[in-house]
Amino acid sequence: MRIVKQALAGTLESSDLLVRVAPAEGEFSLMIHSEVQKQFGDQIRRVAEQTLAQLGVKEGIFILEDKGALDCVIRARLQSAVLRAADAEKIDWEKLQ
Repeated sequence: MRIVKQALAGTLESSDLLVRVAPAEGEFSLMIHSEVQKQFGDQIRRVAEQTLAQLGVKEGIFILEDKGALDCVIRARLQSAVLRAADAEKIDWEKLQ
C-alpha cells in the first residue's frame, strides 16, 4: 500500500493513541512517543511494524503518540490512519486483522 497524503487516527485520551501518517518517497520512519516506553516500547514497536508489514507498507513517516493503548487499539488506529492516507481503490480486507 502506498501512502499518498497525510492522515490521523485516534486520540490523546488515556488508553488510546494518536497515529500520524505522512508520505515519504523511499523513506520509512517509525517514531513512538509513549508514557509507558520503558515497559512496553519494544512491544508497541513490534505491533506497529507487524501491522505495517501486513498492509504492505514499505515507505512513509509514522508517528505514534501512545497513552497506554492495548495491542488491538494500536493495530486498529494504525490500520485506520494508513487506509486514510493510502491511494487504495482496492483494499485486501484479508490483511486486516
